[in-house]
Amino acid sequence: ICIIAHVTAKTMPHEDAECRKGSAPNLHDPATRELSVVVPSYNEENRLPLMMDEALDYLEKRQKQDPSFTYEVIVVNDGSKDQTAKVAKEYCKKYGSDKVRLISLEKNRGKGGAVRTGVFSSRGKKILMADADGATKFADIEKVEEGLKNLQPWPEGMAISCGSRAHLEKDSIAKRSYFRTLLMYGFHFLVWFLCVKEIRDTQCGFKLLTRQAALQTFSNLHIERWAFDVELLYIAQRLKIPIAEVAVNWTEIEGSKLVPFWSWLQMGRDLLFIRLRYMTGAWKLEAKKCN
Repeated sequence: ICIIAHVTAKTMPHEDAECRKGSAPNLHDPATRELSVVVPSYNEENRLPLMMDEALDYLEKRQKQDPSFTYEVIVVNDGSKDQTAKVAKEYCKKYGSDKVRLISLEKNRGKGGAVRTGVFSSRGKKILMADADGATKFADIEKVEEGLKNLQPWPEGMAISCGSRAHLEKDSIAKRSYFRTLLMYGFHFLVWFLCVKEIRDTQCGFKLLTRQAALQTFSNLHIERWAFDVELLYIAQRLKIPIAEVAVNWTEIEGSKLVPFWSWLQMGRDLLFIRLRYMTGAWKLEAKKCN
């Protein structure tokens, strides 16, 4: 298994090298916005509008209260086959391309690949990952911001604050089948045993990173599917980046792309390979510098 993990290891993601060449915004340059919101979207024409309306309403009100607060929302269309791109373009027209930007990938790369593409194109001092389904109330950004603030002083400007649904676990178990509950506990055990021990909910798609923390973690990220959150936090722990876990409001929204058995099987394989590939040296952590 170690040999297979080592031989099949992917090389470093291409964005890290390519984003330095163009004139478009990239993560290596100094921040020009207070906040970047990255929204990975795959076939989200129905759920995206509710999330965008809530997020932009909050961000606009916050900017009116504090004119020095600047933001951008980056929708990454991950090779969608529906009208996701068209929906996002309507928001670009309504709010202007300086506030809402659309990045379209020709082929579906997975949630991790979409998030990484958006992060590498971001301009914010802080970067928020937010799911297109709007399962987490956007106003809860204030909670993860407080979590980030409580980690100060940040070593070399690096810190991560993760939204968490762990406090809702008992209620979710009561609504799930025994099989799904068993899969959930099995996944949590593998995460704890192989990769991340201090964070109870690694999969909540509401994470806030300082720009320097995003540069260091996403430049080293390899996983492009569902388990990318685990590798992200594994890298952060290896680099000794402080991490806060903050309880957020969360509602299950219909239309999830997660297929319980096969997605968890894929994530279990990825978890094992994350540990083995770093352990055998197939993947190595490299320190990155801003321009």
